[in-house]
Amino acid sequence: MIRASLVVLFVAAAAVAILALAGDPGRASVVWLGWRADMTAAAAALIVMFAALFATVGWRTLLWILAAPQRAERIRAESRRRQANETLTRGFLAAAAGDGSEARRLAQKAAGLAEETPGLVRVLAAQAAEAAGDVAAAHAAYTAMLGFPEMRLAGHKGLMQLALAEGERETALRHAQEAFGETRSARWAWRALLEARLDAAEWGAGLDLVKNALDRKIVPPVTAERARAALLAALAAQLEHAAEPRARAQALDSAVEAAKLQPGFAPGVVMAARLLAADGKTGRASATIENAWKAAPHPALWLAYRDLKTAETPRERAQRLMVLAAQNPSHRESRILGVEGALVTGDVPAARQAMAALDGEPVTARIAGLRARMAFAAGQPDEARLWLAQGMNAPQEPDWSDLDPEGRAFAYQASDWARLVITFAETGVLIHPRHERRERTLSELPELPIAYADSAPFLTADGLEPAPYPVDEESYDEDEAMTEAQAPAPPRRRAGRGRLASAPRAAK
Repeated sequence: MIRASLVVLFVAAAAVAILALAGDPGRASVVWLGWRADMTAAAAALIVMFAALFATVGWRTLLWILAAPQRAERIRAESRRRQANETLTRGFLAAAAGDGSEARRLAQKAAGLAEETPGLVRVLAAQAAEAAGDVAAAHAAYTAMLGFPEMRLAGHKGLMQLALAEGERETALRHAQEAFGETRSARWAWRALLEARLDAAEWGAGLDLVKNALDRKIVPPVTAERARAALLAALAAQLEHAAEPRARAQALDSAVEAAKLQPGFAPGVVMAARLLAADGKTGRASATIENAWKAAPHPALWLAYRDLKTAETPRERAQRLMVLAAQNPSHRESRILGVEGALVTGDVPAARQAMAALDGEPVTARIAGLRARMAFAAGQPDEARLWLAQGMNAPQEPDWSDLDPEGRAFAYQASDWARLVITFAETGVLIHPRHERRERTLSELPELPIAYADSAPFLTADGLEPAPYPVDEESYDEDEAMTEAQAPAPPRRRAGRGRLASAPRAAK
């Protein structure tokens, strides 16, 4: 209104200025109801403009007066809306804080204020009942949501959570299944169904759910790929010992596919290599492990690689291990493998040179055992015992805990595989259930004679230090007394140990 008045005044002033500058003020006459008025043209223009301005102001004032009731109603509605929003906000905060009584009071207050947002009121009422511990009221509130299409998903989720809290897994899964069927983006429903399938060790059903989630874009492709690799490995572990040849063939196919999807997933790679070797495909098994070593070296990989061939001399075995280490030479496991290869052939100087690359590593039970074996191979039993004593109190390496006392890799239970699927899919990191449970693992420390002795008996007549493990070129056989990984003292030779290539416990 003010801007319109200013525009009119500006136009009037411009008109008067133009007439004045023209030098001819002009004449204007108005005859109305017997009256006659004579004036200049400028005066007539000003009169018309001011009359129009006053008429406009009067009309707007009249309209403003007539709209006063509607304006007052809008003000009241806006105030009510602000109050409702504030009440809902405080109610949700109270429910989140666990103040059930305050949340329920605010929910009742919001019910009379938030007429425009009944959905929020229902959600607040349900959450307030949960916070107050009133399960019946919460169940009723969530059940009422199922009658509204836009709130059905929230109702199913609330009822699922209540059912899980009460231990009714079947009811919870039914709500998750209905929610997953109603919308393509219910990630919580998909996660609940997946966890249920994993808890039941239904790896095939889990694979179907992961594929469905990828099609719906619920999970990113990398997560789906990691989940599929872990599920395929779990399925292979479950079918590996089946009586039917078809099931064992499926185990092989599943393990090989898992290794292809995620070469850095050591459980799947070790299982694929073992099954391929059992099927007579040693070359393919070697290539699978070498490809995995490039991605993520793991001690179980080189032990499985070592056990792929048994009829070979120590020198041939060492050369083959060095081929594997060369796939990722800068990795810590490759440096450890360099020491292992030198100890296989009894080459103490080469072992010392390879061990120098591990000088900056913290002392773990595995490193202490490796140093103890090297010292004993060098004819220094006292130093070996010192490292052995230090290794007994040193921390274990989580990766090494994946080997059980018989040397079987990833001998997991079904619950361990279920956790591994979720963790590896989301983070790409392996879990170590045996390390968490502090279970016995494959020995990291060599077995040495208990009594102390001088190093002199290990010297020859010419003062040289012969290797305590004479190396010949005879081939290993299937019943070799002990693998190089432990390298015990010669007087303590014992019966053969289970090979890593043996199968893990079957997932149930």
